[in-house]
Amino acid sequence: MFKKLFPVLIICLLSACVTSPTGRSQFVFMPEAQIDQMGLQAFNNLKKQKPVSKNGKYNQEAHCIANAITKITGGNWEVVVFEDKSPNAFALPGNKIGIHTGMLALVDNQEQLAAVIGHEVGHVLAKHSNERASQEMAVNEGMSIIQAVSAPQTALGQTALGLLGVGAQYGILMPYSRVHESEADMIGVDLMARAGFDPEQSIGLWQKMEQASQGKQPLEFMSTHPSHATRIQDLERHMPHALSLYQQAKAAGKQPHCN
Repeated sequence: MFKKLFPVLIICLLSACVTSPTGRSQFVFMPEAQIDQMGLQAFNNLKKQKPVSKNGKYNQEAHCIANAITKITGGNWEVVVFEDKSPNAFALPGNKIGIHTGMLALVDNQEQLAAVIGHEVGHVLAKHSNERASQEMAVNEGMSIIQAVSAPQTALGQTALGLLGVGAQYGILMPYSRVHESEADMIGVDLMARAGFDPEQSIGLWQKMEQASQGKQPLEFMSTHPSHATRIQDLERHMPHALSLYQQAKAAGKQPHCN
């Protein structure tokens, strides 16, 4: 097996080193079109299995905030609010964003939801799904990850969905690594600031999440997005840069009113 895999690894090492939005070196070799197709398939599965919310207020707020953030990133993004009391949100390759009504009920203001959406979009922009899938493919030769997404009830399908970041939806927990989490935090807080949302509210969001899960089972969003004391410390260190972007956005007239 190693003899078969070795040439593949050599090619990957020579051609798969890319740089993330924060300047981190990544091992990414799966075609983006295939990763996007995986995201599309997973999102379509969710839309078939989860009821879509008809709450006008929630839909207006979610779309307004997501549109403000994705206007910074470019591209056409699909945003769906799912009728689900668990406070969760996710973004998938292929420009898909899902938000649970439970998350909209939990946050205190538009800025906190912008922090959530910015964080999730950050995972997509940094190609974290591709990075994890590439690593999985390199370790497990011949793994049919792409086809497996269409069969979420199987162990392989659950692993594939976990790589995309939505595994918890199907009962499997595959958290992003601490490196990915920290990177998504930094990208997300910069995105919300550039869109005109106060980035300091991101710290309040994670404090609220911690408080909401005290003495209970971790919130689903927290279980798939591990929170540590260092997360808030990292954000505080990064805040001067984010606040600078926020001031520039306000000077340019970016003042979202999504509530």
